[in-house]
Amino acid sequence: MPRSTESPDWVVARRRQLGEQIRAARMRAGLTQEAVAHRCQMERPNYNRIEQGHASATADTLFLIADALGVPLAELVR
Repeated sequence: MPRSTESPDWVVARRRQLGEQIRAARMRAGLTQEAVAHRCQMERPNYNRIEQGHASATADTLFLIADALGVPLAELVR
C-alpha cells in the first residue's frame, strides 16, 4: 500500500521535537546555525528547516549534525 504524501500528526510533532533537541544541543555548544551547517557541508536554510521541524533529515544528515554538535545521535533523538 503506497504511503500518503502527508505525514501523520504524531510524526510531524516528533520531527519538531527532534528540531528542538538539535537547537538545544547547538545552543549548549555555543554554535550558530551557520557554523553547524558549514560543519555538515550543507546550506544554512536547509539546516534551519531541519531545526525548525519543517523538513525531514536523512539518517546520514542526522549523523553529520550530531558529529558537528559533538553529541551522540541518541541524545538528539531521545
